[in-house]
Amino acid sequence: MMISGRCAACKNQRRRCPSDCIFSPYFPANDPQRFASVHKIYGGSNVGKMLQQIPPYLREQTANCLYFEAQCRIQDPVYGCVGIISKLYEQIRNTEIELAQIQTQITCRKLQLLHPNNAETNFNLLPTVQAQSSFQIPAESTNPPQFPWFN
Repeated sequence: MMISGRCAACKNQRRRCPSDCIFSPYFPANDPQRFASVHKIYGGSNVGKMLQQIPPYLREQTANCLYFEAQCRIQDPVYGCVGIISKLYEQIRNTEIELAQIQTQITCRKLQLLHPNNAETNFNLLPTVQAQSSFQIPAESTNPPQFPWFN
């Protein structure tokens, strides 16, 4: 079902937009960059074939994923989405390390409170770790992403 005129895919490919156009629900005329990105990475014919081969209820999600992955590949031609996944994995790993350090500090403080007169304790030897937020998006790195499944 067409809303008005040709969809972004048909405009891009300079063709008439049929009433049953596979692209029109997912690549509207008011967002030509959406189809242009997907076309640049996958090719219009391949996108059409992919959309036809999946059930209609999954097509919108597929078009959204193709667009997101195309945008990632355009922004980062080498790593694409995998670069984002790697950065997020690194943030999770750093946050888990930070959490473990803070939990150790809490345990040491509790033990110090339970045994305040014990001068022989080694709890004071543990270094104090300053808590810093690791929920910031890291700056672009020239280092390739590290993948735990390759180590």
